[in-house]
Amino acid sequence: MKLNEGIEWAIHCCSILAALPPDIALSAKRLAEFFDLPNHYLAKHLQSLSQAGLVSSSKGPGGGYSLAKPPEQISALNIVQAIDGTAAHFQCTEIRQRGPSGVEPSCYKKPCGIARTMWRAEKAWAAELAAVSLADIGQLGLNETPQEQMEKSLHWFENVLK
Repeated sequence: MKLNEGIEWAIHCCSILAALPPDIALSAKRLAEFFDLPNHYLAKHLQSLSQAGLVSSSKGPGGGYSLAKPPEQISALNIVQAIDGTAAHFQCTEIRQRGPSGVEPSCYKKPCGIARTMWRAEKAWAAELAAVSLADIGQLGLNETPQEQMEKSLHWFENVLK
């Protein structure tokens, strides 16, 4: 399964927003700058997150994006679905019914084993993503980020939030 790169961007941006004090927002431009991403494309993904109710935006000085809910209430699945939609990734088109060996659709009592396998895998994938909150992801980030990168990040935020 190939996922939209915007999913990675969105989860990272939400992780940053989760780490900020509640009264601080970051613009799409600043988030794009922090991750060296194209601002225009990131802004589209942030709009999708906003439409899904995961982030909120404010205008004016000090405006930008912030989380709309506590990080414990936002799952990785929520973010994936905000960016990629909720439709199933695997779409069965019943090709087994085509060609020279195909028979009437009424002869098939249930979806094929391939479709059932793919749907079961997708359900397990979604359950795993639903079980991981943005708070969990943030904790992983704290545990895995090199000290030098943490210091550079803090320095960048201090300059931006002045």
